[in-house]
Amino acid sequence: MKEVDYIIVGCGLASIAFCEKLRANNKTFLVFDDSSQQSSIVAAGLYNPVILKRFSEVWKAKEQLTLAMPLYTNIENELKIKIDYKLRILRRFTSIQEQNKWFTASDKPSLEPYLALQLITNNNKEIDAPFGFGEVLHAGRLDTEKLITCYKNFLKCKEQLLEETFMYSAFQTNEVDVIYRDIKAKQIVFAEGFGVKHNPYFNTIPLTGSKGEILTIKAPDLKIDYAIKSSVFIIPLGDDLYNVGSTYNNTDKSNTPTVAAKEELISKLKTFITCDFEVINHIAGVRPTVKDRRPLVGRHATHANLYVLNGLGTRGVMIAPYVAEKLFELIEYNNSLDPEIDIHRFG
Repeated sequence: MKEVDYIIVGCGLASIAFCEKLRANNKTFLVFDDSSQQSSIVAAGLYNPVILKRFSEVWKAKEQLTLAMPLYTNIENELKIKIDYKLRILRRFTSIQEQNKWFTASDKPSLEPYLALQLITNNNKEIDAPFGFGEVLHAGRLDTEKLITCYKNFLKCKEQLLEETFMYSAFQTNEVDVIYRDIKAKQIVFAEGFGVKHNPYFNTIPLTGSKGEILTIKAPDLKIDYAIKSSVFIIPLGDDLYNVGSTYNNTDKSNTPTVAAKEELISKLKTFITCDFEVINHIAGVRPTVKDRRPLVGRHATHANLYVLNGLGTRGVMIAPYVAEKLFELIEYNNSLDPEIDIHRFG
């Protein structure tokens, strides 16, 4: 029987961040993943410390960025890849009133490090922005698809990845160990995203799920090397390619792209982009969202060696390293979780 410290189910952003925490602490582990969950793969990958709709700070933005940036740099160095791209994010203003709200927000101590004081005038004839832009600082884009693909290959080379569906019926637990077929582990962490709905141990956690769809367009005349947030985001990928997104659908829980979402994104994009473009790709995934917009982390109520790491929502790039550290500290040092992220906050 193979013995490890941890079994991890799922290989998205949350799982990868937790694996890195285990590697840093010399813990042994195996990861199960069947590629059934698409939310991390199809994510736009922006990390941004400001909620640009309301000009307010992202929850625990400073703590999250402090952990996230070194972690992704370490992964780049270990895997010899480039995934973290520093990127200017410009918030398009639709009125003088929005400009004034930006300046008011920038006076707040929590937002001052992230909001540039000088407004940016639009000089691109292919963009309609008569009121200009505000620039978000300390932002960027993580290539989540490349990260997950390369990290899976990294784990396979180390014989730490099993590309198969985890069968709950083949799983046993007692006070000391968890046993799955011929594998014995001290702990098991379920980081399955929206797939947790099929997990008999955690399928009652209040994960709502929100489907998001993203387009990739080719726009040779646009020529921007910064992201724009308006009615939708447009994010440069290089070679005249841009991601446009995202939609929010709380009823459809499939990974199938829809015509309605495509038309919605194109319609919103055309409100501020005037050049021609061609849609070359369209993808969809269900984000693991929660009604109070906080992660779902913690220990099973009756099985002490079963844990969940979920509910990262739309900001997984920033949140994943933070919640991975908090879960590790709960398991290894019995540190209490922040009530805001503890699964037991819902009873």
